[in-house]
Amino acid sequence: MLFEGINAGDSDYSAVITKLKGSGADFVYYGGYHPEMGLLLRQGAEQNLGIPFMGPEGVGNPDINAIAGDAVEGMLVTLPADFTQDASNEALVKAFKEKGRDPGGAFQMTAYAATQALVAGLKGVGKDDPVAVAKYLHENEVKTPIGTISWNEQGDLKEFKFDVFEWHKDGSKTIYGK
Repeated sequence: MLFEGINAGDSDYSAVITKLKGSGADFVYYGGYHPEMGLLLRQGAEQNLGIPFMGPEGVGNPDINAIAGDAVEGMLVTLPADFTQDASNEALVKAFKEKGRDPGGAFQMTAYAATQALVAGLKGVGKDDPVAVAKYLHENEVKTPIGTISWNEQGDLKEFKFDVFEWHKDGSKTIYGK
């Protein structure tokens, strides 16, 4: 196992790639953002590193394709589930498309669900009072396009569905393993 940090904004990660090659690593998890991941992927391919990379939603940005080129093919990324595939969201998906919005875009459905939750909280308390709205939301569930959501005492969602996606050089993504 190798733990190695990088400096965001650098443009040459060849020393890290060399360390990875020398370590015998067979998998890399990078917990940062797409500009650096794109460079790691491209520079890894240039040095024939040949191991899979994975990152969080911060790497799941279409701009990574311009940075990494073909080396982005097969990158794994955790993202919110593709709620556009839920048949009960068909009308919402159509409405997004009619407005020129990508319903499967980054955080599109989750932002919509968050707005629905805020509206439900405001309606539930009948006034614009953040403390009362928070209390209401902690005590109630809200049906949204991402499922019925509820919150724990700290204000975090009790449940949320993430999937692992495989990123492709054409900018598309597919659920990993399917």
